[in-house]
Amino acid sequence: MRVIAIAAALAACLGAQEYRLAGLNKPVEILRDKWGIPHIYAQTQQDLFFAQGWITAKDRLFQLDLWRRVGTGKLAEVLGPEALNRDRIARLVRFRGDWNAEWQSYSPDAKEIATAFTSGINAYIKSLDGKRPLEFRIAGFDPGLWAPEDVTARIAGLLMIRNIAREVQRAQDIERFGLDTVQKFLPPDPFVKIEIPHGLDLRGITATLLADYNDAIGTVRLRPQSPRAQVFEDPDPVLSIGSNNWVVSGAKSATGKPLLANDPHRPILIPSLRKTVHLVGPGWNAIGAGEPALPGIALGHNEEVGFGFTIVGIDQGDLYVEKLNPNNPDEYLYRGQWRKMEVVEEPIKVAGSAAARKMGLRYTMHGPVIAEDLGRHRAYALKWVGSEPGSAGYLPALRLARARNWDEFQSAATYYKIPSENLVYADRAGNIGWIAAGQAPIRKNWTGLLPVPGDTGEYEWSGFLPGSENPRKFNPAEGFIATANHKILPENYRHQLAYEWAAPFRFGRIDEVLKAKEKFSLEDLQQLQQDVLSLPARRFQKILKNWHPADGELSGAEREILNRILGWDTRLRTDSTEALIFEIWAGKLHGTVFGPALGTRAELGTVLLNLEQRPNPEALLRALRYAVTDLTNQYGSEIAEWKWGKLHTVTFRHPLDRKEFNVGPIARPGDGNTVNSTSGPAYRQTAGASYRQILDVGDWDRSVTTNVPGESGDPNSPFYSNLAKEWSEGRYHPLLYTRRAVEANTAERMQLVPAQ
Repeated sequence: MRVIAIAAALAACLGAQEYRLAGLNKPVEILRDKWGIPHIYAQTQQDLFFAQGWITAKDRLFQLDLWRRVGTGKLAEVLGPEALNRDRIARLVRFRGDWNAEWQSYSPDAKEIATAFTSGINAYIKSLDGKRPLEFRIAGFDPGLWAPEDVTARIAGLLMIRNIAREVQRAQDIERFGLDTVQKFLPPDPFVKIEIPHGLDLRGITATLLADYNDAIGTVRLRPQSPRAQVFEDPDPVLSIGSNNWVVSGAKSATGKPLLANDPHRPILIPSLRKTVHLVGPGWNAIGAGEPALPGIALGHNEEVGFGFTIVGIDQGDLYVEKLNPNNPDEYLYRGQWRKMEVVEEPIKVAGSAAARKMGLRYTMHGPVIAEDLGRHRAYALKWVGSEPGSAGYLPALRLARARNWDEFQSAATYYKIPSENLVYADRAGNIGWIAAGQAPIRKNWTGLLPVPGDTGEYEWSGFLPGSENPRKFNPAEGFIATANHKILPENYRHQLAYEWAAPFRFGRIDEVLKAKEKFSLEDLQQLQQDVLSLPARRFQKILKNWHPADGELSGAEREILNRILGWDTRLRTDSTEALIFEIWAGKLHGTVFGPALGTRAELGTVLLNLEQRPNPEALLRALRYAVTDLTNQYGSEIAEWKWGKLHTVTFRHPLDRKEFNVGPIARPGDGNTVNSTSGPAYRQTAGASYRQILDVGDWDRSVTTNVPGESGDPNSPFYSNLAKEWSEGRYHPLLYTRRAVEANTAERMQLVPAQ
């Protein structure tokens, strides 16, 4: 009692706010720096994660509650029957196996950590005494309490299984264009012959069967005029998932110690997708960011090791087409025999209904049934790595964040299952490394490029690739390692990981810059993260140099546009006329080169390659004229007034989608193919790097970061959108680590003390 009293008195002297909390064992101090990052100092590990849960709830309660409901299939409780199909998918993919194996896979103390973290969230909710914070008052519902198992929800991982949608798309492409055309213009990489699985009828395999799946991984927004109704925005997996990272050795660093840069690309949201935190306690001194609904950090550094990630894109899922018994749709065929589906009946509360409804969750031997076509006597089952113990996204970072050297880091990385990640590494001893971590299914004699029949038994997984055989590098001779979701397969690598990767443009530019200079400073890496030079624009420029329109073939405006592009530095700045022209002109080329149907499916790299190999003046001219018409109609005839930033903007939309909570629009440079990736449909940015970090291994306090638009999700907080301007201008703030540096920049002190 005396220790608590002394701590409380000291806190009062220092101007700290005191909070008495049941469930806390010893006093905990939280110092929030002037950029909004909480630095938590605890005497026990349990209290450390209790405090992380508490401060996260204080900053992001509405976001946390929505994420819990999304992950556990409890949206219908507050949003009504429109959310039932989405809830069904979330419940279908929940972990239902050995819970001891589940927890142990993350770390031996994962359950203890998750229990403390969720207890901290619940402590904050209980402290409200039933009073609804602002967002809940508007939405018309109360926050719910958490269970430790809630942090293991699989929905975040389900978003990463990009191949499911692509299997369906490829089936549709083959039906529409023919196998030979798909093989030629939409080929796998590395190239393999696309073969339709034996006994598979592609008819009926359409995007409609993924409707509930897409709802489940989409963004939830509540309509302002009717908060209980909702809009599910289907994400484009290509746009929503990306990232850059690189690490340079001490030999290429101006400091003589490694520098590590990382900027994960995911949906641009308010509150931010990630929450920055500093965790100091027994066994912990780690700072960085993670998803708010998870304990620990997913990227950042401890005292010895820094790390970051990008998506690898290992093919971790397959869609099985099950044959249903026409006389009994609860039975499916497997190797000549009818098997009973497993059916799990769950009660589900629905807003507006007095009694709970029954929801039937259906499973075949391959996995959860995400869709059925009773007319064709089919069910579509999802087999994916997420059914395995320890496959909740990012929780394995509980091990990574405590690794102290390369051997420990490699060991921790073997527990990374989903999503698959390019983990880059740097340590204070001067080492750098990379591991393509993630669980890779073994498919013998088939590729996973198309849905497969579930009845024949020909298309079963044969276990998983041992983690020790995943690609990796350690202290390479070139002195740097970079990844950008590109094809990372080493030459002569003998295992099948994937056949689909991000376009190589971001990686190509990073590689070009890192090879062009002998020494790099922290500022150099900031400039590279903000780089908007477009390699596709450079290739297009070369194509145009070989195009020689006849005199009089181009109008005056068209000739001016051509000359502008030929003299351009190919940087996609917000104030660039040429950037806007390039984007619109290049966007029209898909149709003029390949026609309106195939053009919608062809990637920009394929279009450019076709023009390089087969010059097509007619396609260039028609695309130019279509672009001029569009630009003139939208921006007028004064070409100098056409600016990329007028079209290319970002708006941070709150889940309630109220104007007073949204931030933007903000003009944005770049596009989805620049290092500063600003992708999205209709030329609006909806995905990109909301969180960035550059770690200085030689002096952790020199590290920098930004997390847009702010660390808090409370619209009344000074940290709600305070970082939006610095982010939009390409600026950073310190990622402070030592206690001295934190004290010198503290904006708020909080003292948590046990209630008794």
